[in-house]
Amino acid sequence: MFDLRRIKHCRVCGAPTQYRVPADDNRDRAICTACGEVHYENPLNVVGTVPVWGEQVLLCRRNIEPRYGFWTLPAGFMELGESTAEGAIRETVEEAGARIELQELFTLLNVVRVGQVHLFYRARLQDTDFAPGPETIEAQLFHEHEIPWEQLAFRTVRETLQRYFEDRRSGHFQLHVADIG
Repeated sequence: MFDLRRIKHCRVCGAPTQYRVPADDNRDRAICTACGEVHYENPLNVVGTVPVWGEQVLLCRRNIEPRYGFWTLPAGFMELGESTAEGAIRETVEEAGARIELQELFTLLNVVRVGQVHLFYRARLQDTDFAPGPETIEAQLFHEHEIPWEQLAFRTVRETLQRYFEDRRSGHFQLHVADIG
């Protein structure tokens, strides 16, 4: 289970925090022992795309930990001041140097054990001229039978790709929502 007690010191005054339930709440929160500031911890959003060129999907080989050298869809943490769609486009540009036409939200995957929500959009590549950023060793297009399934970095990527290919075979794309253990 994800450790929810990560805040040790107040972000306002630096004093130690203590976890307890505030009077108007229903769960433990980090509360400053000096100034009384209540600190909330919320899941992080990971946003990305399933970029497609014809029958192929674009994957990026990671140049960073965790899972250095493994393959992933272009994705990363959403930034403040951007929508999930804007973040997915930004991450695709940063990681793959790919120009895309963003389509609909495709998967929403809750990864409760690490306090994350992963959102992947379908995307159509505008061309095959990729310029991977520093977090990516290489960006490459794969047909379904070429996907390096045993070298995928994350379970959310595997789930998203499996659902993408299933939907493509059926001729009907839908939104997939799931909890990932």
